[in-house]
Amino acid sequence: MAKKYLQRIDRYIIKKYLGTFFLAITLIISISIIFDISENIDDFISRKAPLKAIVFDYYIPFIPYFTNLFSALFTFIAVIYFTSKMAYNSEIIAMQSSGISYQRMMRPYLVASGIIAGMSWILGNFIIPPTALSRVNFRTTYIKNEYINTDRNIHRQLEPGLFIYMKSYDNRGDVGYKFTIEKFEGTKLKSKLIADYIKWDRERKKWVIHDYFIRDMSGNMEKISKGTQIDSTLRMTPGEFGQQSSKEETMDYWQLNKYIKDLKLRGVDNVSSYEKEKYQRTSGPISTFILTIIGVSLASRKNRGGIGIHLGLGLLLSFSYIMFMQVSTIFAFKAGFNVLLAVWLPNIIYAMIALVLYKRASK
Repeated sequence: MAKKYLQRIDRYIIKKYLGTFFLAITLIISISIIFDISENIDDFISRKAPLKAIVFDYYIPFIPYFTNLFSALFTFIAVIYFTSKMAYNSEIIAMQSSGISYQRMMRPYLVASGIIAGMSWILGNFIIPPTALSRVNFRTTYIKNEYINTDRNIHRQLEPGLFIYMKSYDNRGDVGYKFTIEKFEGTKLKSKLIADYIKWDRERKKWVIHDYFIRDMSGNMEKISKGTQIDSTLRMTPGEFGQQSSKEETMDYWQLNKYIKDLKLRGVDNVSSYEKEKYQRTSGPISTFILTIIGVSLASRKNRGGIGIHLGLGLLLSFSYIMFMQVSTIFAFKAGFNVLLAVWLPNIIYAMIALVLYKRASK
């Protein structure tokens, strides 16, 4: 009989937790969509965005993206809200009076946290990336102005010992100017190509090098050749010189890992933004457990200020967590801090806070 009763308690808490969470997420997503429509309606009309594209290419992908973005925050709010109500209705006292320990009471909370964390991890790694591409393309076409590459003096390592350089790159025409390829064996230069420009052939999916000059070194001998046009099989694509700010969002778990490995091989200097995305896709779901423990520890005891005090303190902690997360990742970029540690540092510190609060609440 006791076993059945405890199972009923588990279902009750899990139902309360997930119901409050999904209700809060639904409300905030609805409000976000309304605000987004009001902000972008002029662009939709002026750029003649089709209704079908607005709905299916922009707002349908918008829902899982913002669900995942707000999941940690609303996990905390949901736990604070319904646990406070349970405390002020003396439900938690009744549970403990019936022999349920504080540790046992935490079990359904952690089960519900696991469901939300698993959903968040799957969304972030496998569902959002494919849909993000249509959302990014829609914003580029109908909301944002056309992206123009302004990078200068571009250096890349395409593979061990093979380096390229461009003075500038025009992403609108897929043309790189003052182009150079250098091939090394160890520290010794074996060949060098200098060209006026390199252009992407969109039909053949190849780079074509124009007005080139090649120096091949073999021992003490040097061979010089030149020409007006030659095809290339370089391991790079025009997309690498396009808008990078949202590219990592469009890659699933396997693609992102493969791309990071490829960037490191080629010596590209903006790997940290992709590593940040990779680590946040795991640290975000894990924060669900940490924030749940903090929320239960704060809200499971009655307070003279009522539910409002619990919600206020919960919001303060959740926003401080988000702010700390942003500051630590910015610090990683600006100060050369380790990206893995920067992304996980908020979880580490707030896990310590959760442990202290849990021990105090369980006494």
